[in-house]
Amino acid sequence: MSASTVSITGNQGPTTRRRAVEKNPQDGGSDFAAAAVTESENKHGRLSASEAAAAILRDARKTPAPPTIQSKKSGSSRKSTKPRWLTVVSIITKNLALAVVLLGFVQMIRWMVMNSGHDVDNLSVISGDFDGKFSEVEKFVKTTVKAMQVQVNAMDQKLGDEISSVRKEFDEKIETKGKETDLKLKALDVRSDAFEKFMDGFSSKSLLSKEEFAEFYEEFKKAGKSDGGEVSLDEIRDFARQIVEKEIERHSADGLGMADYALVSSGARVVRHSEPHDGTSGSWLRNRNKISFAAEKMIMPSFGEPGQCFPLKGRSGFVVIKLRTAIVPEAVTLEHVAKSVAYDRSSAPKHCIVSGWMQGPDSVDLEIGMNKMKLLTEFTYDLDKTNAQTFKVDPSAQNLVDTIRFDVTSNHGSPSHICIYRLRVHGHEPKLEIQS
Repeated sequence: MSASTVSITGNQGPTTRRRAVEKNPQDGGSDFAAAAVTESENKHGRLSASEAAAAILRDARKTPAPPTIQSKKSGSSRKSTKPRWLTVVSIITKNLALAVVLLGFVQMIRWMVMNSGHDVDNLSVISGDFDGKFSEVEKFVKTTVKAMQVQVNAMDQKLGDEISSVRKEFDEKIETKGKETDLKLKALDVRSDAFEKFMDGFSSKSLLSKEEFAEFYEEFKKAGKSDGGEVSLDEIRDFARQIVEKEIERHSADGLGMADYALVSSGARVVRHSEPHDGTSGSWLRNRNKISFAAEKMIMPSFGEPGQCFPLKGRSGFVVIKLRTAIVPEAVTLEHVAKSVAYDRSSAPKHCIVSGWMQGPDSVDLEIGMNKMKLLTEFTYDLDKTNAQTFKVDPSAQNLVDTIRFDVTSNHGSPSHICIYRLRVHGHEPKLEIQS
């Protein structure tokens, strides 16, 4: 039992009634006093219920009630004293407000139900429009993909064409460079072959033997270079240089070191020839003896230029040359353009015959002199050898002649013409032989 509750028991019969009395917690002293009075009284004897209540009331009068308790009691007293008509009005007002709310709610539900059909239709329309839009989007995507594919194919085709063009151009450049390289390699092969031939010829020749050196030394002493004393190496070098310079001068005069009696600048000339090749008939200029001006090309120095020759029509022909003077023929040299610079060598003479006779003065008819013609030599010009090839005259035919006839019976394949670049006749004059 708490301090604020007092249990009072009456002894008025077998039944016991208990009443809880609520006290102010702040009035702790009176509670304890009442409890003490009750207990003291109980000790001396049992009190009746009315007496206990009277005691509590006495104690309550002595202690004033707290303000808060009074306020609560006054509020409850006001409520209990509220008029009944106000309560009725309040209830009616609340019911009317609730009815208005319910009526508004019902109206709202009705409006929603009435408009629900339009919403369904709108939803179906929206659904249909959505399917149509989706189809349009799908078609647009497909069209766009096809257009992109076409553009990709076009770009691929363009790129392929560009690559093909670049590859073709690159292949053409490679082919051009390859041809140039092949030409250079061929030229290098020609030079290599010439060098090999030179080395073969050089290796085939033995070096200066002891006898040759003794002969050289004797010539050296005859030249007055040695007085019987010691010979220095510088003196030998000077003498050898002089010999080499003489040989170079002799060969540089005409390239062979042999006099050419068919040279136009020394007085030789062409007196007859077969029909020249001109490509356009009648275009060759000729002198009053019907000799082509181009005929002199074959009896003048040739510098190896392609095309600087005397062409004769067909695969055979002849040329008659009056020599500078009467000589005893010893050799004939035929020259053609070198293969290293030639465009086509099929027009070179192949099978050739050289004849000669003593014509005498110009007043003598050429036909009469040709009746005394004798064979000097017959040869075949080889394209695989050097461009200037010399052929010896048969010793039994070394008679005095002043006119020769050069006959070409075939060439190296050209069906249209023969090209004669230069013909040389070598020998010696009889006067020089008598004087020697």
